[in-house]
Amino acid sequence: MTDLLDLDSISAQDRYKLLSALVIPRPVAWVTTMDAQGIVNAAPYSFFNVFGQDPALIILGLQHKPDGSPKDTTRNIDATGEFVVNLATPALVADMVGTAASYDPGESEPSALGLKLAPSGRVKPPRLADAPVAIECERMMALSLSAERSILLGRAVGLATRDGLVDANTMYVDWADDYPVARLFADRYARLEDIERHSIPEPYRSNTTREDDT
Repeated sequence: MTDLLDLDSISAQDRYKLLSALVIPRPVAWVTTMDAQGIVNAAPYSFFNVFGQDPALIILGLQHKPDGSPKDTTRNIDATGEFVVNLATPALVADMVGTAASYDPGESEPSALGLKLAPSGRVKPPRLADAPVAIECERMMALSLSAERSILLGRAVGLATRDGLVDANTMYVDWADDYPVARLFADRYARLEDIERHSIPEPYRSNTTREDDT
């Protein structure tokens, strides 16, 4: 039997809880920003994806405070127009989750947690030095969906990777089985692993024979 549920009939909180537990795993953007005084903020966001064509887009779902006011990440990006998306491997999960704690405005999560920073190449906010990948971004536009949520589009303009991860000549990426962590739901995360490869086949026609028919 199939359970059918009218999503418009349940609360927004229940919709969020349900969909975020079903649409898994999701990549996590560990975002660093900087305010006008040079204070560096870091926070993780699991509503995140990338569109690598032209322009190369970074898409972030940003949550505001219950009263509708922006959190540090949103406020800093709106003020400076720049941010960095860092990717965390499983060894960095505890530090990443630690930056999600409710620090006061003006407090620096990297400073509080002793996270090492490194300068970016194209933008002012620094990257997290221990992250294997850091994508430097410029703000393009934001779409306000409600008092509590907005979608941010950023243009990727720079990239920093750990030694050996990217071959600059072939653009081949070798994660060496140490892939970024993925978000499941609530306080659950997942490790990623390769499965067998599946190339896109030629279209199946009724007058042709599929491999599994032979």
